[in-house]
Amino acid sequence: MVFAWGVAEQQRRNQQRRRRGGRQERRSSGGLMSMFTFFPLLAIPVVFYNVIVGVGSIFGGGEGGETAAAASAGLNRFADERFTVHMPTGGEWVVTSGDILLTVALVLLFVELLKSTSTGRSAIANHALSLVLFIVCLIEFLLWPPFATSVFFLITVMTLLDVLAGFIVTIVTARRDIAVGQDFN
Repeated sequence: MVFAWGVAEQQRRNQQRRRRGGRQERRSSGGLMSMFTFFPLLAIPVVFYNVIVGVGSIFGGGEGGETAAAASAGLNRFADERFTVHMPTGGEWVVTSGDILLTVALVLLFVELLKSTSTGRSAIANHALSLVLFIVCLIEFLLWPPFATSVFFLITVMTLLDVLAGFIVTIVTARRDIAVGQDFN
C-alpha cells in the first residue's frame, strides 16, 4: 500500500513537471538567509569606521583647523586604550579600539571566505558588491586624509582578499564543473 502511494505520488510530480515544461520549482530559502548571502559582511566595519571618522570630520566645525581637529579626534578614538591584558611573561598587552575593530573585521572576513565557496546568483551578487566595497575603500584610503591609517588600510586589504577569494573560488568551481561535465559525454 505504501509503495503504491509512493508510485502514485511520483507520477503526480512527473505530470506537474511536464505541465511546467520540465522546469523545477524554485524554493525560497527565506529573506534573512538570502540577505546574509547577498550582503558583504565586511561592509559592517567599513561603515562603522566611516561613521566614527566621517562624523568627526563633518560635524567638526566651520574653520579648516577645527575640522582637521575633529577628524583627528575621530582617528584618536581608534587609538584609545580599551583594556590591558597582563601576560604570563610579565608583559602587558594594551588593546585599543582599532585592535577590536580589526579583530571583528577578521572574523567577518573568515565568514566571507566560507560564503565564497557557495555558488549561485546570490554568491555572484555578493562578489560584485564586495568588489564595489573594495573600490570605495581604496578611494577613501587614497583620497581622504582621515582614512589614511593603518587600521583602515588593513580593512581595505581584507576587502581585497574577500574579492580575490570570491572570484578565485568561483573560477575553480566552474572549471571543476566543466571538467566533470566533459567526463560524462
